Amino acid sequence: MLFAANWKMYKGPRETRAFCAAFRTPEGVEAVLCPPYVSLQAALESEHPVFAQNVHWADEGAFTGEISAPMLLELGVHGAIVGHSERRQYFGETDETVRLRTEHALDAGLRVIACVGELEDQRERGETEAVLRRQVSFLRHHENLVIAYEPVWAIGTGKTATPAQAQEAHELIKGLLDVPVLYGGSVKPENAAELLSQGHVDGALVGGASLDVGSFTAICQAAASL
Repeated sequence: MLFAANWKMYKGPRETRAFCAAFRTPEGVEAVLCPPYVSLQAALESEHPVFAQNVHWADEGAFTGEISAPMLLELGVHGAIVGHSERRQYFGETDETVRLRTEHALDAGLRVIACVGELEDQRERGETEAVLRRQVSFLRHHENLVIAYEPVWAIGTGKTATPAQAQEAHELIKGLLDVPVLYGGSVKPENAAELLSQGHVDGALVGGASLDVGSFTAICQAAASL
């Protein structure tokens, strides 16, 4: 199983070094750390695999504030998150730009965690399947691609999809594209084991609970004990 710690806009280099020194990946799982850009180098000083939180679709150019795949590879970064719901919500990310970023990163040699998921009003209107089908249709199969299903209504809200809801969504996604699928949406030590025991759940994209080394370790250990 794969576990990605998405630190969002938290942890500068000092806090990153402290976390890396304290964290040990439990036997039998893979854990990657996804710090902010300014902390990538600090995380890379450890033995832990490191992913960026975003990546541009061009190698270089007049794209102020963006970072390219070759730049990440030169640092030693292993992969990137693409299309997180917060990028879609706050920074105008679309299904098409997610496709461009994903394809370019994969072609460059990075691993990619591409995020999909429905809004709360879309779920309430019964549109979850249609939304997931549309978002996944922009992605293509690749051995280094992982999809993260993140119901947007469960991001940072304390709400969590039930194990049955997660299983249903993951089964749908895997029926569309044969790649591993992570669950992302208020994963914490208290609910990790039940979510991860579902047959179509291949790990987790962990947000707030990954900021504490003990909490993230406990989530990883929940999988290791299954």
